[in-house]
Amino acid sequence: MDITSILGIVAGFLFVIYGIMDSGNIMNFFDVPSILIVVGGTIGAIVASFPFRDLKNIGKHMAIICSSKRYRPEPVIDTLVEFAQTARKDGLLALESRASELADPFLKKSIMYVVDAMDAEKIRSTLEQDIENTSQRHEAEMEIYIRGSAYAPAFGMIGTLIGLINMLREMDLSTGASEELGANMAVALVTTFYGCMLANLVFHPISSKLRIRDEEERVYKEIIVEGVLGIQEGDNPKNLKERLVSSLAQKKQMQLLDETDPRERKGKKKK
Repeated sequence: MDITSILGIVAGFLFVIYGIMDSGNIMNFFDVPSILIVVGGTIGAIVASFPFRDLKNIGKHMAIICSSKRYRPEPVIDTLVEFAQTARKDGLLALESRASELADPFLKKSIMYVVDAMDAEKIRSTLEQDIENTSQRHEAEMEIYIRGSAYAPAFGMIGTLIGLINMLREMDLSTGASEELGANMAVALVTTFYGCMLANLVFHPISSKLRIRDEEERVYKEIIVEGVLGIQEGDNPKNLKERLVSSLAQKKQMQLLDETDPRERKGKKKK
């Protein structure tokens, strides 16, 4: 489980609260009407901007940002290499029974395309279109939080304007009420504070983590595309693995390739 998002958001709020308490009174930053204006207004604007089919996935998004390496490339590379070995030994049709055991629908579909002897170019175009469509759906869902990060400061400013208007209307110079100007101004500015906090400690981090998860899924599926095409071409399993790990970080590439040939690694050390 990846709890960095939760830890980061909680830590951010705690540090801000500590800074407030160290230099002033925390109650100066608590105002119920301001909270209602910013939080309620932002939620209302988001609900008005997106269809229910997108909004109902917000709970799922929270699970995604907390998931730990949901799309790990290493296991799927090992699976593809095993399938390549099976295909070279027993033929492509032997993969059909193995494919039925796969839990990943994208990997299963990709293998079945090879078993069905679909043209290589058609396999590539079909799977790449699938990846692109998935990424576009993710972008549409990320837009909820991108919009939220824009709406929150805007409603903070609206709350500030409301506070300033009320303050100026009630101000009476003849009775000395202007002495309360500083306190009333502080209350009016609290809404802007809430909007900035909500945008930068909630909406921005969530949208950034969802984008990272989308990139992880894209890399994972692109590895599958290259893998099944290599299987169809009859690539040597060792060469196929070298080809697939090329999309990973250099350190991870060396680690995976060293695991493939322990005897060769031992020989190199002796030299």
